Amino acid sequence: MNEITTGILSIILFFVLLGFKMPIAYAMALAGFLGFSYIVSPAAAFRVVSKDIYTTFSSYTLSVIPMFVFMGFIAYYSGIGSRIYNFAYKLIGHLPGGLSIATQVTCGLFGAVCGSNTATAATIGAIAIPEMKKYKYNDSLSTASVAAGGALGILIPPSVIFIVYGIATEQSVGSLFLAGILPGVLLMGLYMLTVYILAKKNPLLAPPGPKYSWKERLESLQGGIWEVAIIFALALGGLFLGWFTPTESGAVGAFGILILTLLEKQLTFEGLKKALSDSTRTTAMIMLLVAGAVIFGRLMAVSRIPFELANWAGNLPLPPYAIMTIILAIYFALGFFIDALALVLLTIPIFYPVAVNVLGYDPIWFGVIIVLVVAMGVITPPVGMNVYVIKGIVPDIALETIFRGIWPFVGALAVCIFLLIAFTPIATFLPELLSK
Repeated sequence: MNEITTGILSIILFFVLLGFKMPIAYAMALAGFLGFSYIVSPAAAFRVVSKDIYTTFSSYTLSVIPMFVFMGFIAYYSGIGSRIYNFAYKLIGHLPGGLSIATQVTCGLFGAVCGSNTATAATIGAIAIPEMKKYKYNDSLSTASVAAGGALGILIPPSVIFIVYGIATEQSVGSLFLAGILPGVLLMGLYMLTVYILAKKNPLLAPPGPKYSWKERLESLQGGIWEVAIIFALALGGLFLGWFTPTESGAVGAFGILILTLLEKQLTFEGLKKALSDSTRTTAMIMLLVAGAVIFGRLMAVSRIPFELANWAGNLPLPPYAIMTIILAIYFALGFFIDALALVLLTIPIFYPVAVNVLGYDPIWFGVIIVLVVAMGVITPPVGMNVYVIKGIVPDIALETIFRGIWPFVGALAVCIFLLIAFTPIATFLPELLSK
């Protein structure tokens, strides 16, 4: 067999292993190791695997991941999400679909200190869904709106997906964070508009809540979101202004939110233990995924599949946007079956050279587009992780009910992607502005 055939068979093997429920990190590593062994040699494959695993777990650059993950779990266990929701609810809960609209605002604000789609969905879902049940919201709309809103956690900085993409493609994490702000706000606005249209069309889906005075709204603001503003300004502001490296920014943010929640007596000792435990578990999972993807990427390099794919795409009698549409359709299809982080790590060696070197797209813009496409994957069946998180919160609601309400939000995501393709400055404006 030649290199390309071996590479294709290794990809098929990867999906077969997934079908047998092997963890994604191990499936990528094993398929990559076997393919590399056949093309080069078993001895070389063993050297590559041992080196890549050690390099991944000892990487200073990757130490940014546990910092931001720890910051997110402290926010989760200290109850910051609850206070954010209280503010958003009192501000706009009286509008048609107001509670669900407030949920989108809360997810966006919580995502600014979290960086995780599952943590955002779990935190806000536990708060928002009981409230929406109280006001007779349709189960499908209430659960789906939280699952979709959770996806804002991987778009609005800090985002673990952006960090991993930046490391894998050697792009500035700070620039990627900046690039995610306006698309994140745009997507949040499209989600809110989606809920408003649905509630206007059928008021029984989402009856409005009570209207609060401005005094009550301001009181909830004082005890609600100022922590988010402080942490966002401290960690990300310092990163954008060049005061911190990404790793230092994560450390400053984690330390800042830890001290803040301890001084305010919002974080218990039990909560701190859970935050440390969950951070360790999540970081280990991400590191294993990165290591597995690096090994799989070695196979892709020696198989020459990315290079042949790049040549094929470059010779297609199609304009760049049409080829990009094909790439996004492939991402969308793969997102039905592969977790968001694993999907990014698996496909970067294949599609990044095509998009940037052949089609000439901006690598920062492409990173935002990829995050938006994989955000679809976290809410669509059968793997949609956010939906399973919500199902865990409300076991009495059928999984099919949640998935049924997802599709209007998938449509909002598609509109957001279309707008970013049509108007690329939405993603590139802030990074270019601060680079001047």
